[in-house]
Amino acid sequence: MARIYGRTPSAANNPILAGIIPPGRYRPVPGKIGGVKVVALAGGVGAGKFLRGLVRIVPPEDVTVIVNTGDDVEVHGLHVSPDLDSVTYWLAGVADRDRGWGRAGETFRATDELRRMEAEWSWFGLGDLDLATHLLRTGLMSGGATLSGATAEIVRRFGVAARILPMTNDQVTTRIEAVDETGTAIDLHFQQYWVERRARDQVKAIRFQGVERAAPAPGVLEAIAAADAVLLCPSNPVVSVDPILATPGIAQAVAGRRDRSVGVSPIVAGAPLRGMADKLLPVVGAEVSAAGVASYYARRGLLGGWVIDRADAGQTARVRALGIRTVVTDTVMTDDEAAGRLARTTLAVALGVDT
Repeated sequence: MARIYGRTPSAANNPILAGIIPPGRYRPVPGKIGGVKVVALAGGVGAGKFLRGLVRIVPPEDVTVIVNTGDDVEVHGLHVSPDLDSVTYWLAGVADRDRGWGRAGETFRATDELRRMEAEWSWFGLGDLDLATHLLRTGLMSGGATLSGATAEIVRRFGVAARILPMTNDQVTTRIEAVDETGTAIDLHFQQYWVERRARDQVKAIRFQGVERAAPAPGVLEAIAAADAVLLCPSNPVVSVDPILATPGIAQAVAGRRDRSVGVSPIVAGAPLRGMADKLLPVVGAEVSAAGVASYYARRGLLGGWVIDRADAGQTARVRALGIRTVVTDTVMTDDEAAGRLARTTLAVALGVDT
């Protein structure tokens, strides 16, 4: 059983405290919790797992997912949106759980043939099933659809009831300024740094090219303003969540809902469960710890609550000192049931329910 530390916000106009779930000690209840509008900021595998849990306890129609598009890239003439696709595949139940990305039952014959022909960017592993998504998206956008419109159509065709929104319809690209093994300065697309070069370079800076000219996609700001809970998924803070927050207006909107904004630490026992957050957090001046990530978000006024793993219970006082309600629970999502328990606890914190 989890426990919340720190001051609980007012229950005024709180739909859960108004009767959907009784106030006081929180106990899991069977079925879904209706009448609660939830917004999640998402990117990567951790987000996909968490969202699978979230739609177990909240009707997917009441969930809006705002997804990072800084990873988007053109490959072989196709518009590839890795995080949008990952979120869609996880919510559709077709994600490859073992690999963490792409489709279950995937094959790579097209990519293998491109590599045989030494095609540029053939190091980027587009699966054959995944390729169909990129072909559909590119065709829709070539026909005049925005990224939002193309995403909505793809989501519909995958039978996903949750609303999935790109952070922006404008082009924003995560660029990595690094130094290679010879000491040479290099400027890389994030996919080159992470996939092609396997994060081996020393990172000096991260920038979101084009973000200053970008606008939030239609519905993004409205969804945050109307949400009963705003959840920061256990995603890489620097390259999955920060591009969303850097889009003009989004960080301010989240900060405006700070009392209902709760994040789940992507760091457990001093390390990320997946990915390269431990390499990138120090670049932005953040400590690689559950408390360090909480502080990174808190100094921008984004958090009202923070969920950390039992392995990091000793950091509770540090997070609480930031004025943030803190929960200690099991955050490792071994399956959908575990993800559901984590999502239920996180939602309870956002809505001011003691667990």
